[in-house]
Amino acid sequence: MSAAYATFGLAPAMRAGGVLVNGDFQVHRDFVDFIVDGRPLLFQLSDLDAVSPLASDVPPAIFTAQVRSLLLETDAPLPGGRFVIYGCPECEDLACGAVTAVIEKEHGDFIWRDFAWQTDEYADLELNGYHGIGPFRFRGPEYRTALDSLLTETPDSASPRRRVLLIGARVALLAKLAAALRTIGIGADIAHDADGVPADELRAYGAVAFGRAVGQQERAAVRRSFERAGVDVAYVDGLAPIVPLLVAQIEHALDRSPQEQRRLTRLVAADGEAGVEVTSPCRVRLTAYRLDRLLRTHAQEVFDGVLEAGRHRIALDAKAVKGEAFVVARTSGSVLVEAMAH
Repeated sequence: MSAAYATFGLAPAMRAGGVLVNGDFQVHRDFVDFIVDGRPLLFQLSDLDAVSPLASDVPPAIFTAQVRSLLLETDAPLPGGRFVIYGCPECEDLACGAVTAVIEKEHGDFIWRDFAWQTDEYADLELNGYHGIGPFRFRGPEYRTALDSLLTETPDSASPRRRVLLIGARVALLAKLAAALRTIGIGADIAHDADGVPADELRAYGAVAFGRAVGQQERAAVRRSFERAGVDVAYVDGLAPIVPLLVAQIEHALDRSPQEQRRLTRLVAADGEAGVEVTSPCRVRLTAYRLDRLLRTHAQEVFDGVLEAGRHRIALDAKAVKGEAFVVARTSGSVLVEAMAH
């Protein structure tokens, strides 16, 4: 099969971390995704929870080596000229499974072909090949320019700020939230305000999360501190004193991926239903959180299934969303949170 020309680009992407209903943790990973013909290549690979080898948390020398490898300046890491395109977000071990492809040069162009799911040294194309994907032929200058740009970016532009400033009145809750964030790979600090904090320290934060008890004057003062420092951060207004819910809100705030290249694009929650919009087929999980009259937290997974591209209305368990309730929608790459309107 001859390879048709395709456009090649790169864009920031995220594997959303989180605290799951069963108590498990899902690690947050920032990476650079491959954009083929204007769409993330990852979206073509069914519902795959994976990251590219161009992850922001790998050491600079390894990151550079991965870029050089994709430019074919080093030998292929796997037999048959195969390269890892996406791997396990938790451990990056080939035994967990990885999407691999042959990368080769022809007349100055770069060709990606024979995509496969691989769990050991050799790929079985007949059994585990992605027969509907590729081959792709990328024009050499476009391909090389995109990858070379990763090696010339300044540290501030290349690395996402994965640190959050937590401001609130309930110290015990903030301590639990900070611990949960650190467990999934996001740094967190607790403070009453940002007065007197040097600009260099403020630049380390990608988001500021306010508790419900923080007043408007205190919030405005924090914003002024960041504005004076010339730091653009995302602000999160905590919906409720529920740690997994707050983690989900912060994850959404830290998402740097372009809006037009996100898979989960809409969530509404009202009258016992959730409205969800996705741009490509993927697994979506909906979790409902609510506070009872004694301010105890109740959590319930209310939907877990694969949705086709488009808008969907999903009925929710009435008990799970009565009273003060919230819905979290999650795919492997993004998360949205909404308060339930009654």
